[in-house]
Amino acid sequence: MNVALRGIPAVALVTEEFWAQGDFIAASFGMPDVPRVQLPHPIAGTGAENHRLVAENVAAEIIDSLEPSG
Repeated sequence: MNVALRGIPAVALVTEEFWAQGDFIAASFGMPDVPRVQLPHPIAGTGAENHRLVAENVAAEIIDSLEPSG
């Protein structure tokens, strides 16, 4: 979020398990509308092939989130 606070386009990638905590963190940083993309949980430890599949599934959403209209 520090990057976004500096005006650099950023998207937070948050797993579904931690989505509610992401709301809290974003609000506590004064950025309740920071773009976020939800990832399946868990991601860590699921292997490179799964990471590739997840990336393919969310890439367009990440790019869309970086658009000025978000």
